[in-house]
Amino acid sequence: MTITAAADGSALGNPGPNGWAWYIDDDRWAAGGSPHGTNNQGELRAVLELLRATAGVDEKIIIECDSRYVIDSVTKWMPGWKRRGWRKADGAPVLNRDLLEGIDEAMRGRDVEFSWVKGHAGHPLNEAADERANAAAKAYQQKQEPRRGPGFTSAADAGASLAGAMAVSAAAPARPTPDAAPLWAEPADLLEGLEGSSTGPSTGSGQAEGTQASDPLELTVSLSAAEHARLRDRADAQGISLEDALRRLI
Repeated sequence: MTITAAADGSALGNPGPNGWAWYIDDDRWAAGGSPHGTNNQGELRAVLELLRATAGVDEKIIIECDSRYVIDSVTKWMPGWKRRGWRKADGAPVLNRDLLEGIDEAMRGRDVEFSWVKGHAGHPLNEAADERANAAAKAYQQKQEPRRGPGFTSAADAGASLAGAMAVSAAAPARPTPDAAPLWAEPADLLEGLEGSSTGPSTGSGQAEGTQASDPLELTVSLSAAEHARLRDRADAQGISLEDALRRLI
């Protein structure tokens, strides 16, 4: 079995509000972005998010890109950059190193092939990814929450999810969808809207029983791929790390 997906990026103004998207089919795609970035960053982010989303599958992955920069960076230039400590032949530092290092790690031990396609030339997967990446960039330009997409599920997971959704819909009426929260919120709003989160005032002392104030506490939060992407984009919008964002909430 082989999974074929398209990955694409968009930036309005380049740099400016940017978006990324990967697309396999209407049931398996994802999109996101940031308030400020370049087209190349969007293109690389799309590949990285695709690899992360499919990390648990054994199938070969063919990634269609309309960016020569992305394909050449990963398949031609990266080995030399790594040997030189992530510097180009002229000694200048490699741009977008964090994204490239993430892609390098996510590809390790996997069968990944890149295929160049001409953009805006009628390739169905590329057109679908381009449309979603551009929509995400426009959402950030308008300071709105972009459409994140369903993410990735295997055929077995999709069947189980469908059965569960049918059971839930038969047992209870659908709840209205809340309005999207603005992207430029206070740090305490970073997790607003995520399942199981709360931004209301604390009703207790904030210290677990039997612990000292200086004792470290380990908290575990389970997030879906879409929720994780949303949290990361909001943290990026405020220029902080995921860890710092969570610490601010606490």
